[in-house]
Amino acid sequence: MKVVIVGAGFGGLKLARRLNNKAGFEVVLVDKFNYHQFQPLFYQVATAGLDASNISFPLRKVFQRSNNVRIRLAELKEVVPAEKKIITDAEEIGYDVLVLATGAGTNFFGNKDLEAHAFPMKSTVEALQLRYRLLQNLEESLTITDQDELQRRMNIVIVGGGPTGVEVAGALSEMKKYVLPKEYPELDFSRMQIFLLEGAGKTLATMSQQSSAKSQKYLGRLGVNVMTGALVKEYDGRDIRLQDGRSIAAHTVIWAAGIRGNLPAGIDPALVARGNRIRTNRYCQVEGWDDVYVIGDLAYMETPEYPNGHPQVAPVAMQQAALVGDNLVKLERKSPARSLQQFTYHDKGSMATVGRNLAVVDIPKPKLHFGGFFAWTIWMGLHLMMILGVKNRFFVFVNWLYNYFTYDQNLRLIFREFDRDNNKASKSEVQPTSVGA
Repeated sequence: MKVVIVGAGFGGLKLARRLNNKAGFEVVLVDKFNYHQFQPLFYQVATAGLDASNISFPLRKVFQRSNNVRIRLAELKEVVPAEKKIITDAEEIGYDVLVLATGAGTNFFGNKDLEAHAFPMKSTVEALQLRYRLLQNLEESLTITDQDELQRRMNIVIVGGGPTGVEVAGALSEMKKYVLPKEYPELDFSRMQIFLLEGAGKTLATMSQQSSAKSQKYLGRLGVNVMTGALVKEYDGRDIRLQDGRSIAAHTVIWAAGIRGNLPAGIDPALVARGNRIRTNRYCQVEGWDDVYVIGDLAYMETPEYPNGHPQVAPVAMQQAALVGDNLVKLERKSPARSLQQFTYHDKGSMATVGRNLAVVDIPKPKLHFGGFFAWTIWMGLHLMMILGVKNRFFVFVNWLYNYFTYDQNLRLIFREFDRDNNKASKSEVQPTSVGA
């Protein structure tokens, strides 16, 4: 059985490893990057807490001893179900079974100005670009004499009060308090304002009321200006305007307010649900296509417990990958159809960190909630275990340990693309080739 998996995120990689060295399977794993990205820690790369290589793991290294998994570095362009093939920017690949695990990208809700000027954070490269903007912004602020323009440079706005927004706001606040005043003594960091805008009535809206309240309390303690019920209307690169008429002068806006599925061409529009997700049955098969599966953020599956689809989080993708892998093994072995399992999501809980010794954890069964230092240590331990590679885990742990005792990070580096023609560094933003730097 030739299984083509598109996307090497949590779901796609889990499935490929599930089928690794399984007799009767030929697996082709397609991704536009040659590494797996640990998305929950993108914000630490963006705020100079971790190096990009610490949260990225080469795909070919994962399958060095594999007899049946092959990697293709390519970008999916179109799915052609009638011919059982996919078209990439490099080649056409036929399949017996196709699994789409392309995940989700940033959703700007059709606002082109926001898309042009705000910074998303959905890949390692985007996290590095944001780090570049934050550091370069401070360097340029040293020579600005106009006080209004200086304030605009000192303001940072984060849009979206989910886990990503809360975590990046907390990390930036700690940089402002512990690191930046020592490195930029010419700047008055009491003027630096960090705004967290959330359209709903509370932060961490998908978590418990207790977690939401505690996260807001922690953010206030760190000096973050939390604005709930704040819907963004437009942003021109200088001022962000809200629906209620308020505006904030800000040279840097971080967009963490929404995601939408990375939908390839060739999918029947009738199968596309809200958020650019593909409708599937309980076996993760696309409705009407028995040989095409969708897992992870791109999948939209209605169940009695989740009538509006499952949350777009890593545990869902990994559990779906495990189920699809087991079902494919049964199909390859000609097991009866009744032996195939339907997907049921087992929610083991959710968590978010706000800052040093500050985090919140919700556990559904038994129903528990806790915050503070204990929740923070649980958050760190779980994320450390989920990182791919012993070496990566070691370096992340050492970085965390160093940061904890020194109140500092040592990764505030501005990489620039070298202009060979003019024999000097270009001021263009960091390029994808800087990922391993």
